[in-house]
Amino acid sequence: MGDDILVEKRGAVRLITINRPSKMNSLDFAANEALVAAFRGFEEDDDARVAVVTGAGEAAFCAGADLKTYTMAFAGTPAPEFRRRYTNGPGFGGITRNLDVFKPIVAAVSGFAISGGFELALACDIRFCSPNAEFALQDAKWGFHACDGGLIRLPQIVGLGHAMEIILTGDRIGADHAQRIGLVNRIYPRSELLDKTLEFAQALARRSPLSHRFAKEVMKRSVGLPLEEALRLESRSFYDLGRTEDLAEGTTSFRERREARFKGR
Repeated sequence: MGDDILVEKRGAVRLITINRPSKMNSLDFAANEALVAAFRGFEEDDDARVAVVTGAGEAAFCAGADLKTYTMAFAGTPAPEFRRRYTNGPGFGGITRNLDVFKPIVAAVSGFAISGGFELALACDIRFCSPNAEFALQDAKWGFHACDGGLIRLPQIVGLGHAMEIILTGDRIGADHAQRIGLVNRIYPRSELLDKTLEFAQALARRSPLSHRFAKEVMKRSVGLPLEEALRLESRSFYDLGRTEDLAEGTTSFRERREARFKGR
């Protein structure tokens, strides 16, 4: 992955760290492509069950795009090539667009999660943060709007009214506000944030990976579907899950009063 994006194996958990603290963990094009590769590797690794995403240092989770390299790319890349690579390809941070990862991804946010960095956190499934966390989509201050899922995911997570306030004002919100509106699940002291998040991820990794994959896919794909169609998708997924070895192991472990040993089959 190089020095900008670090991937560590912690059993069945993969810790993915944006390691550009001197740049507020903003992503230039090279770091962005390395993060895309990290998420693809996580999705393709059968031994990896949960990912934790964080930023190095205390100042920022991710402050968005490194604007110098993105400005140069806009100026220097022909429109068809830019469209092929960056509009039709994976979005900012990889998972914000055109890259499906149906395994749990947990964000550990310390400091700023701004613009593209906020959108990266929104694309994760669960968000923990420290008290110094600040979230914002500041685009309206500069004449544009979010383009990597912020306009789509934020209303789904916090509701339309809260999302409108955050998007239209461009103002930052702190950790307590974020938890009140359901943007973050838990707040931990900065010194405990990563350990607590990894502890949570390890607990998730002991659950059925197929259950996670099937459930996450249903939840993602059912957004916007008519209720009857969404319910059929859920029912079909449940039927498919019922034909797996993991379900047999789960029911056996329940009868034998022991922890299940899931193999993802």
